[in-house]
Amino acid sequence: MTQELTSPSPAPQAPETGRGPGWWRDAVIYQVYVRSFSDSDGDGIGDLRGARARLPYLKDLGVDAVWLTPFYASPQADGGYDVADYRAVDPLFGSLQDADDLIRTAHDLGLRVIVDIVPNHTSDRHPWFQDPELARQRYLFRTGKGESGELPPNDWESVFGGPAWTRTERGDWYLHLFAPEQPDLNWDNPEVHAEFEAILRFWLDLGVDGFRVDVAHGMIKAPGLPDIGHGQQAKLIGNQVLPFFDQDGVHAIHRTWRRLLDGYGDAHGRQVVGVAEAWAPSAERLALYVRPDELHQAFNFQFLNAPWEADALRAVIDTSLAATTSVGAPTTWVLSNHDVVRHTTRLGGGLDRARAATLLMLALPGSAYLYQGEELGLPEVTDLPDEARQDPAFFRGGRTAGASATSGQDGFRDGCRVPLPWSGELPPYGFGDGGSWLPQPDDWAALTVEAQTGDPASTLELYRTALALRRRLPGLGDGEMSWAPAPDGVLAFTRAGVLCAVNTLGHEVELPPPGALLLASAPVTGKGAAAVLPGDSCTWWAI
Repeated sequence: MTQELTSPSPAPQAPETGRGPGWWRDAVIYQVYVRSFSDSDGDGIGDLRGARARLPYLKDLGVDAVWLTPFYASPQADGGYDVADYRAVDPLFGSLQDADDLIRTAHDLGLRVIVDIVPNHTSDRHPWFQDPELARQRYLFRTGKGESGELPPNDWESVFGGPAWTRTERGDWYLHLFAPEQPDLNWDNPEVHAEFEAILRFWLDLGVDGFRVDVAHGMIKAPGLPDIGHGQQAKLIGNQVLPFFDQDGVHAIHRTWRRLLDGYGDAHGRQVVGVAEAWAPSAERLALYVRPDELHQAFNFQFLNAPWEADALRAVIDTSLAATTSVGAPTTWVLSNHDVVRHTTRLGGGLDRARAATLLMLALPGSAYLYQGEELGLPEVTDLPDEARQDPAFFRGGRTAGASATSGQDGFRDGCRVPLPWSGELPPYGFGDGGSWLPQPDDWAALTVEAQTGDPASTLELYRTALALRRRLPGLGDGEMSWAPAPDGVLAFTRAGVLCAVNTLGHEVELPPPGALLLASAPVTGKGAAAVLPGDSCTWWAI
């Protein structure tokens, strides 16, 4: 099924940034959830041609790179994270030629391209799993417990709820930490290593600038696959080392991949990167993924999960910076993605708090990730009908008709994946000519790109201005920061020539103006010699 280009030609070269070594150290990277970004063919599902057509919008927004979620050949049991062929584009999203065209257009616009790689598991439709003998070599099969093997081999639970094991017609069991359609690979088999190294080279030859490694903490399981001893295991992810996640053995894989990436980059005059999606129980363990001989970045979920409280935010920022600085890596900051409630809703303070959180994030040292639609201030869609939902955790966990919570994820990830509104007064708001695969709210007309463009008070223009300032001011991006004195409930820190002040309280706070106001998430007023910062606001000052 692996596809070939219709007219292969040398891979397009990535843009130069003029920032010296390590473009990723202060890059702003925009996540495109492909099926919800832009639809070019009217089938209601976003695709690569639609994404390519919208790349000038991302260039104007001011980001440095685009991260594309999986568009590989897949039965779509989990939104494309169940891959049947890593070298082919699913017809739902286009063709390999469309991928090549997108990469070339992005590079022409000065944008880099990062793609997902999914190494923990494949689709059950993958040719390896379809072959009974190969499957038992390259996936994790075990004999069950009980008199006739009728019980799962251990007590592990799927992240999506229910047992992490499914029994086959032969009577043995295979491991799937996610959906049954996503069997876990056996990384003790050298053929698995060789295949994924070949896959990385395939996409590097096509011109991609890096890989976001899905479940980068999951490929190695503890010897003997020991029981955990209790349920609700999904709640432990990111809080403690588990026998199926964050095992030390994963680091040997990442070191091998780093050598491959560096070697390829040196041979082709490019800087190509690896980014870990790794849930680790502490910032110190997360930093292990970005040691000098491992991956270049790791998502900072501790920051994403921090409450909107000054002391808590400061603690997470300090811990994150200390951990990554100790290994010479940049810190990453992220507020939203395709697996969590959008931060406009999650932080609990509406759009004002979300705008403030964004300016805080963009002022911190390191790299920042944006999730499509957050620049529009999109809220989580919380009233999707059950019949529209497609998140496998929703169905596997039994979260329908008011059912109680389960041991897995809550199954409501669809609410952050509703297709983007681009223009017009009614759904599908310019997403495409054939509706949208998830229904859009009827009250999103004021949130479209068209409606917000040129409005200085809009969230879109706030993002554009912030990203332009971040690019222009040498004190922002990578580098050092120092905390500044501030009242309770307020965070203040300085970068070279810039002070950022964040009021996390629900009421106004008066401060002496530290300099000239550069940007504010909400209007700042004066009261005598003081500047009045609104509740849930963030300001940047030139000092």
